Amino acid sequence: VQLQAFGGGLVQAGGSLRLSCAASGSINGIKVRRWYRQAPGKEREWVAAIMTSGTINYADSVKGRFTISRDSAKKMYLQMNSLEPEDTAVYYCNMDTIYGNYWGQGTQVTVSS
Repeated sequence: VQLQAFGGGLVQAGGSLRLSCAASGSINGIKVRRWYRQAPGKEREWVAAIMTSGTINYADSVKGRFTISRDSAKKMYLQMNSLEPEDTAVYYCNMDTIYGNYWGQGTQVTVSS
């Protein structure tokens, strides 16, 4: 199973982007879908999570601005609004399953001031 994240780019502060993550191959037993990000010189940090039950959680830094969603077992999204320069990072999708934990390759988001 491979995850591919895409949709990143360069946007001005206050703008929006929608990240997508698609899984290739069969992926079953998903427990949690998450987005993480890693800014230059910083550790990777958790951004948002959606459980199979539908429960959703966000990091305080993005609450009210970002929305995580999914529309199938293989696809997940991160709608990012009111972007700030501090949101600049490589964004990674992650799927945690009963069979293992899978990461996408990352997509760069750059927010200019």
